[in-house]
Amino acid sequence: MIAIIDYDAGNIKSVEKAMQLLGQEVTITRDRETIMNADKVILPGVGAFGDAMGKLRQYGLDEVIRDVTAKGTSFLGICLGLQLLFERSDETPGVEGLGILKGEILRIPDQEGLKIPHMGWNSLKFQNNGRLFKDIPEDSYVYFVHSYYLKAEDEGIVTATTEYSTHIHASVEQGNVFACQFHPEKSSDIGIQILKNFVEL
Repeated sequence: MIAIIDYDAGNIKSVEKAMQLLGQEVTITRDRETIMNADKVILPGVGAFGDAMGKLRQYGLDEVIRDVTAKGTSFLGICLGLQLLFERSDETPGVEGLGILKGEILRIPDQEGLKIPHMGWNSLKFQNNGRLFKDIPEDSYVYFVHSYYLKAEDEGIVTATTEYSTHIHASVEQGNVFACQFHPEKSSDIGIQILKNFVEL
């Protein structure tokens, strides 16, 4: 069973539908026991970093996420779910992230001719043989919606990058913890293959 963490964030239903398309049993939940006993866990999200951390703490989910990742359960953060795994964000100065991974979330720099948020399709460059990208060709296009981007402390955990006004760490992998800044559930066949790779870990 795959647990999708429910902390009142948007985008949960589209992740659920994508997983059901792959034939997976899915539960949307904030129940500690259900999450701890799941085969895999997904933290989706759209919205603001500070509000999301507030909700995670309100529901006690910050500790659940730390515990389930420490236990070794395969864990996938999507979009805001990636950002929350890190230490801090320019979006909400003074609010600590989960700190499971090392790095910070920075605002995408203004550049003439480019709109922020970065919204739409962009291509990926691969590094460090990320397991989420098995059987996926480099330069594949995926769907992004974000105004803030990850700069990981350790380049060794970065598995995909993209360029939009700056060099963006678009996906990371450290042990059992995976995360994507883009939305695989909105990225057509490529995205479904990425989710399939996660399911088959």
